[in-house]
Amino acid sequence: MKKIAMMAVLGTCSLALAACDVEQTEEGDMPEISVEEGNMPEYDVDTADVEIGTETETVEVPTIDVEEADASEE
Repeated sequence: MKKIAMMAVLGTCSLALAACDVEQTEEGDMPEISVEEGNMPEYDVDTADVEIGTETETVEVPTIDVEEADASEE
């Protein structure tokens, strides 16, 4: 199903690109920018105290008894 959807998307994109003719009429230039030194904001954050530890616990797991069906019953 994903392959069909991907093929549909690729087909649609291919048709969209083939449906128009693009010609560059003017060269572009990158803008000139200047970067000045700034100041990062400062924050005072009080976080909660978190204690992390481990604890060993015994969990009783039920047992499962599987009986095979006889071949003669089928």
